[in-house]
Amino acid sequence: MSGALPVEDLDLHIDAGRFGQWQTVVWNDPVNLMSYVAHVFREYFGFSADRAEALMLAVHHDGHAVVAEGAREQMELHAQAMHDYGLWATVREAGA
Repeated sequence: MSGALPVEDLDLHIDAGRFGQWQTVVWNDPVNLMSYVAHVFREYFGFSADRAEALMLAVHHDGHAVVAEGAREQMELHAQAMHDYGLWATVREAGA
């Protein structure tokens, strides 16, 4: 008999709610106007004016805001789009 455990004895639990979750983070910069940042959030993400304003204010006051969360590949696309608009953005693992 080998030393391997039977499959039914293995703990295969994966927290599906957090597995593979990544975030797109937009950072404050000295270049872009607050109105432009809110405009980008509305145009690209389709946020309401209130949501775009709240996220823009988080960027301004806190230095950054999480604007999206999901699969890594999608978050990288969002970050690239933010770069294309001239905003500073990064991707990080959720909960990090």
